[in-house]
Amino acid sequence: MPKMKTKSSAKKRFRLTGTGKIKRKHAFKSHILTKKSKKRKLKLTHAGLVHNSDVANIKQQLTLK
Repeated sequence: MPKMKTKSSAKKRFRLTGTGKIKRKHAFKSHILTKKSKKRKLKLTHAGLVHNSDVANIKQQLTLK
């Protein structure tokens, strides 16, 4: 049986933390920033964690157990 390949898109978007949680970046921070408030842009800057309901799907894409 061949090796399992990881999804390249998932590999670029997600990182594992030291405790095994999956870290992600927020969307809507790449362009059209003039109409967004300073507070909103600041909150989008910080990374967040993936929701529990999505963890299994992302781990499968990253070929983690």
